Formats: sequence, structure tokens, C-alpha cells
Amino acid sequence: MKRRDFLSKGTLGAVGLTWLGQFTDAFHTTQHLKKHAGKFKNVIFMVSDGMSIGTLTMAHLLKSRKYGKPSNWISIIEGLQTRRSLMDTSSASSLVTDSAAASSAWGGGFKVPNGSLNVGVNGEFYKPILQKCKSKGLAVGCVTTVPITHATPAGFCINQSKRGNQDDIALQYLDLKFDVMLGGGSDFFSGLKRKDKRDLFSDFKNAGFQVAKNKGDLASCEFGKPILGVFDEGGLPYALDHVNNKEQESSVPTLAEMTTKALDVLNKNNKGFVLQIEGGKVDWAAHANDAPALLYDQIAFDDAVGVAYDFAQKNGETLLIITTDHGNANPGLFYGDKANKNFEKLFLMKQTNEWILKQVKSSDSPDKLKDLFATYQGIELTKEESITLMNQYSIQTEQGIYNNYKLPFKQLAEIQMKQTSVSWGSMDHSGDFVELTLFGPGDWKFPGYIPNTYLHNFILEGLGIIIS
Repeated sequence: MKRRDFLSKGTLGAVGLTWLGQFTDAFHTTQHLKKHAGKFKNVIFMVSDGMSIGTLTMAHLLKSRKYGKPSNWISIIEGLQTRRSLMDTSSASSLVTDSAAASSAWGGGFKVPNGSLNVGVNGEFYKPILQKCKSKGLAVGCVTTVPITHATPAGFCINQSKRGNQDDIALQYLDLKFDVMLGGGSDFFSGLKRKDKRDLFSDFKNAGFQVAKNKGDLASCEFGKPILGVFDEGGLPYALDHVNNKEQESSVPTLAEMTTKALDVLNKNNKGFVLQIEGGKVDWAAHANDAPALLYDQIAFDDAVGVAYDFAQKNGETLLIITTDHGNANPGLFYGDKANKNFEKLFLMKQTNEWILKQVKSSDSPDKLKDLFATYQGIELTKEESITLMNQYSIQTEQGIYNNYKLPFKQLAEIQMKQTSVSWGSMDHSGDFVELTLFGPGDWKFPGYIPNTYLHNFILEGLGIIIS
């Protein structure tokens, strides 16, 4: 059989992903694991979850044009000491990964099916990287803007066949006693919200944890006892909404603030540390086609990149990895005579699409919605557009991930596109290769293209950790 016939008959769909997983695991364990002269002591692994290249581009343009300074990520790429690579993100079950399988590829070193956390196709358990590093005396932790039990941090920490079992993931964290765990997700720790009604906050305190529930609590935490910081029931507020809400701004730490605290604590461990940092709500905004939420959360992630890069430069023993787990929705700024002027409307927006849509009930008039968008985004809806959006509150046909209120995200994004010149490819993950940027010590070689599984052994080898 000719190769093109083999591919055209769909055989690749049946066996190709298994072959791909075998190939990429062999790739990262044999051919391309290069030795390097100077090993690093610490690792900061930064993930802008669900970041398509258009997201990185537009956030850089927004930050440059609005604030007069480039994004930290692009500035790092411009540096001579930076290594870059394209990374394949496929999982064991699909060319298009979810966050659980993507994080597990880094965390466990093997491709697993979508929805799984370090559990293989046949039920194999792959020990997560933070457990391996903790067992060798390194300090470890995760920081995120979504629940700390969510897929991306969990992929570095635990084994779980279903990513949705966040009650169980929270319970596993109790036994692991990682040094710093900061994010949202109090619903999975509170006795009032957990299915088993167990008060995990009390259990963590009794186990010797410092438990922080606001910015003040976090500031008082010290090195010596593990820290659990949970600052919202679910995900933390979008960065744009956060900065325009004085109460939230005073009580909920930003990603950059959590990063600063985590680095200060972990760096006190003499043997080194590994810290994962996630801008998790970049992904949520992409799923909602919410341009102001997406770009300002990407900028908030970029602020945390600035904190990490500054630390790595001064420390001299830290490998900084900046990447994403997969693309999402493929947004972009598209051509038109008013593209520049339209894009600049995002400079003056004060609230996200989600925040505005949540202010409206089905019984409200279309004029209320029209006024809200004019006031908080400078977007002028026509009467017909307002009516179209309001009708969705009654029929509630809108679906989508992280859209529990069935808000009309898609219809709104299509309307906004004419005024912002920002358009979208979908409302879900893509199979794109993604940007990977590395900065750190050592005369080491790095391939220009890698599978996501490559990073697991690369990090361990650079830390000098040998796992039998």
C-alpha cells in the first residue's frame, strides 16, 4: 500500500496517535536529551493557558501602544541569551489536547488521554515532577488564577484519571504538603461546598499549613511552613475587572503578587525549587471570545513574567520557561481601514464582556444592555444588536465551557468584531504548535522543535535529579 493511500483511508486516525506518543517519548528520552555544561538550581515554569499566537501578539501591541512599553515576553525573546522552540501539544487521544493531558506531558513525561492527569492509556501512573523534586529536597509549588485544583497545576502534582475530580485533587494536596499552592477554588476546600462536606481548610491548618484567604493573609505567611492560598470560590477575577473593583483589588492578589510571594518563600530553600505559574483565565476568556478579558489577563500574565525574569536574571541559577499548553480560539487583529482605531477601543475598556453580561436579567430592556456597553467599553450597540443579545437571555441556547450562566458570548463577539477588528476562529482549543521561550544558565543545546513531553526529562536532567 502506498503511503498516501494509507493516510487517506483514515488508518492514521486509528493508530496515528499511539504511534505519535511512542515516537515523541522515544524522541525526548534518547535522541535529543542534550547534556549541558552548567546545570540550573531552580526552575520557573510559566504557562499562559490557552494562548494562541494571536493572543501574544495583540497583548504585546496593546501594552506597547497603551502603556508605551513592550511586553516582557517579547523583550525576553529579543535577548541574545534566549532559546526558542516550537512545541507540539498533541495528547495520546487527540491531535488537539486539553489542559490536563498537556500539563501531564510536562508533569509526568508521557502523553496521556485528554481529561487524564498523569494516568496513561492503560491506566499507568506516571509520577509527577513536583513529587520527584520534593523527594530530592527541593521546594515546590504552583500559582494560578484559576482553582489550584484545576488541570494545569494538578498535572505537575498528582495522578487522577478524571480532571474533574477536584474534591479528590484537593485532598491529595493535603498529603503531599507542597510548599506553596496559590490560586482560587475554595469550593473544593470548604465543608459547605465539598460533596463529602469535609472542611479541608481546617485539615490543612491542623496539618501545619498556613492558610491564606486574602492578600493580607498572604503577606503574613512566612518560610518554614507550607502555604495554601485560596482567594476565590472558583477562578480569580479577570484582571480588567479586578483593577476596576477596589474591594477585589485590596483583597485578591494579582498573579504578579502571588509570583513575588512564591519566589520569596521558595528561594529560601538551599537545595533549590521548582515553581509552576499559570495564567489560567487566559484560556477561559478565549473560550468566551471575550477580547478585553483575554488581552488584559495576558498582560497580567506578562507582568508575572517580568517578576520571574527579574528574579532569574539576578539569581543566575534559575531556568525560566515561558510557554502555553495549547492554542485556543485563534483570535487575531484583522485588516481594515479602521483596524488601528478600532483596536484602540480596547485601551479604554473598563470591564470584560462577562462582567457586563452578568449585570443583565432577561426581564431588562435592551436599552440597559446598550447603556452598559457604552459606559464600560465605549461600544455602541444598535437597537437590533441589543435586542438580539437580550433574546438569548430568554432562550438560553448558548453553550460553551465555563459559561454556566449561558451568556451570549459568541453573538457578542461577532458584534464587537466590527468595532474592534478582533475576530475569532472558534470557541475551543486548537492543535497549533506553540511558542516556547527559555532563559537561564548553562551552555546547553535545545531543539528548535519538540514534543511537549521533552521538557520533563530536560528539567530533571538539568536539576541533576536521577529517577530510577
